[in-house]
Amino acid sequence: MGLRFAVDTGGTFTDLMVATDDGVLSMHKASTTPSDPVAGVIDSLRIAAEAAGEDLKAYLGRGEILVHGTTHAINAIVTGSTARTAFLTTQGHPDTLVFREGGRIEPFNFTVPYTEPYVPRALTYEVPERITVSGAVRTPLDEAAVIAILDRIEAAGVEAIGVSFLWSVVNPAHELAVGALIEKRLPGLPYTLSHRINPSIREYRRASSTCIDASLKPVMGAYMHGLERRLREAGFHGRVLVVTSQGGVMDASRVAEAPVHLINSGPSMAPVAAKAYGAADPAETLIVGDTGGTTFDVSLVRRGRIPRSRETWLGQPFRSHMTGMPSVDVKSIGAGGGSIAWVDAGGLLHVGPKSAGAVPGPVCYGRGGRRPTLTDAAVALGFIDAQFFLGGKMALDKAGALDAIRTDVAAPLGKTVEAAAEAIVALATEHMVQAIMDITVNQGIDPTRATFVAGGGAAGLNCVAIARRLGCRRVLVTEAGAALSASGALISDLTSHQQAMFHSRSDAFDIDGVNGVLAGLKASCDAFAAGPGAGAKAVEIDWSTEARYMDQAWEIEVPLRVPAFAGDGDVRALVADFHQMHQDIFAVSDEGADIETVSWNAEVRCRIGSGTPGRLAADGRPARLMSRPVHFLGAGWIDADVWRLESIPEGQVITEPAIVESDFTSIVIDPGAKAWRDASGNLVIEV
Repeated sequence: MGLRFAVDTGGTFTDLMVATDDGVLSMHKASTTPSDPVAGVIDSLRIAAEAAGEDLKAYLGRGEILVHGTTHAINAIVTGSTARTAFLTTQGHPDTLVFREGGRIEPFNFTVPYTEPYVPRALTYEVPERITVSGAVRTPLDEAAVIAILDRIEAAGVEAIGVSFLWSVVNPAHELAVGALIEKRLPGLPYTLSHRINPSIREYRRASSTCIDASLKPVMGAYMHGLERRLREAGFHGRVLVVTSQGGVMDASRVAEAPVHLINSGPSMAPVAAKAYGAADPAETLIVGDTGGTTFDVSLVRRGRIPRSRETWLGQPFRSHMTGMPSVDVKSIGAGGGSIAWVDAGGLLHVGPKSAGAVPGPVCYGRGGRRPTLTDAAVALGFIDAQFFLGGKMALDKAGALDAIRTDVAAPLGKTVEAAAEAIVALATEHMVQAIMDITVNQGIDPTRATFVAGGGAAGLNCVAIARRLGCRRVLVTEAGAALSASGALISDLTSHQQAMFHSRSDAFDIDGVNGVLAGLKASCDAFAAGPGAGAKAVEIDWSTEARYMDQAWEIEVPLRVPAFAGDGDVRALVADFHQMHQDIFAVSDEGADIETVSWNAEVRCRIGSGTPGRLAADGRPARLMSRPVHFLGAGWIDADVWRLESIPEGQVITEPAIVESDFTSIVIDPGAKAWRDASGNLVIEV
C-alpha cells in the first residue's frame, strides 16, 4: 500500500502525518534538530516506521509523495546566513532599498534607528539604462558598463545577484540582456530578475523580493538538494514537494530556483487544514490559531477563501524588510508551549517572546532547561499528564517544573506555585487574544460570529480561554489538530501563481487588452498543469485582479467571476465586487465611483492527492480514562474527567470539567463548556 508523508519542521517538534491510499492517517512527532533540520525529518520518519513495525528503508520505499514545510529560509535571513548579494539597479536609483516606502510604527520615536538596506550600498551597482512607463527604451543598456560591474562583483566575492530595473515589468529586454551577460561572464552564479520573480508595479517591493530571492538561492538550493539526497539514501524514491507561502506546494527542485516563496512556508498550511476540516458552512469565518513550541500563528478562512497579503515583513512592520510577495496572511508572535516566563526588575510578569525551543526545551523535559515555560505551567496545573506525554513515550519532570516556577515566578511575585502557573497561562492567553484582535477586529471582522479552530501541540491548553475572551461561539479541535500544518500539507494542491501588469479603468475598460493578458496567464497555467501538474486528479484556476479607486494609493485583491470579459455586464460585476470587498475590509465604499485595475493574477491548483482529510486509525483504547485533579483557570482544583480523543464516540457529550487527551495534545474543557465529537472526528467545544 502506497504512503504519503507530510513533515512540518517547527521550532520544538518536527510533526509528521502519514496517509495510506485508503485515507487512514497516523501522526508522529520527533524533536527538531536546529543545527540540522533534515535529521529531525529523518527521525520522525524512523519513529513512524517503528510504529508500523517496519524497517525504515522498506517503509520509505512505499512512499509516493513527501511534502515538507520548513522554516529554513526565514531562519537563514534572521541569522544572517544568506549569500553575499549584489543589487543591480537603474542608474540614478541606488536608494530603492534604502528609502523603501517610508513609514514608522512610532512616528515620533527617533531613538529607533532606521533599518539598514537588505543589500548594502557598497554592493549596490548602478547600470546605465532606462525604460519608460510605455516600454520605450530611453537609455540603451550599456553592456560594456555591465561587464565592468560584473568584474567588480566577482572581485568583491559576491555569491548571488539581484537585478531590478525601472519598468522592466513593461519591457524586460534590459534585465534579460543582463541575465545573459551574468551567465556568460560568471557562469554558475545564482541571479534573480525582478520581472520574473515579482512582476509588480511597486519598485521597492519588486526590488526587495528580487534581492531576498537571490540571497536565498545558494543556501536553499543546498538545503533542498541535501534533503532529497538524504531521503533517497534513507530509502525514499517518491516525489519531494515543499510548502510555499501561498498555501500550496511546489517541487523541491523548482522551488529552489525561487526560494522567496518559502519564507512563510510552515504557517501557511494551518488555514488550509482548517478550511478542509471546518467546511460544513463555507460562509462561516474561521479564526485559525496554531500553537507550537515556539510561536503562536493566527490566520483566517473567510467565505471559503484564505486571505493573502503582500504586506509581508521579515520582522516588525517598517523596522524590517518587506518580501513584496503574496503570502497567506499570518500573524506570528513569540507565544508557544516553550515560551519562557520571567519577572522583570519592576516585578512585572512576562511570557515570551524568548523560547526554550527544542534545545534545551522546557524544564519538565529534563534536558537541561532551567527556566519555566508555558508547558511547565500546564504540567503544574495538571493540564498535561506528566506520565502520558507523547503517549507515554516521554515522562516529564513535574517536580522540576514546580521548582522552576517557584524560584523564577512565584517567589518574585509573592504567589503560590499554582497561582503563578495560572498567571503564566492567563498572560500567554492574553498575548494570543491580542494577536487575534489584530487580524480580526482591526480588519472589520467580528470574532463573536466566528469559530476558533485550534491547532498545534499546545493549542488545547487555553483554546477555551481564548474563545471566551474573544466571545467566539465555538472551538473546533480537529482530529489531527496537534499537527495542523502537517495535516494541511497532506491535502494541499500543487500550485503556481502567475501575474501580469495591465492598467485599465472601469469608465473606459479595455476588454480586448485585459482579455489578452488573461489569455497569456491561462497559457502559463495550462503549461504548468501539463508539466509539473501532469496527471493531476483535477485542475482549477483562481482569477483575481488588484484594483483601487481612481488615484487611490493602494490596491486590494478582488476575485474575478469569469476568466475572460464578455461585455459590459462582466465589467459592472467586477466594479460591484470591488465595492463590496472595499466595504468588507475598510467599512467604507463609494458605490458611484469608478475604479482602476493595476495587475491581473491567476493561480493554478493541481490536485495531486484526495483533497479531503483522512481519519486517524482507531487504537482500541477506552474512551474514558481515570480522573485526576486539575487546577482550572479561575476555578481552582477540581477532580476532572479524562477522555481519550480518538476513542470518544460520535455524538458523545462532555458536560463536566474535563481533559481530553491524545498522544500529542491535551485539551482543557473548562467549567461551563460543553464538548462533543462530530462525524468528521473533530472535537467541537461550545464555550
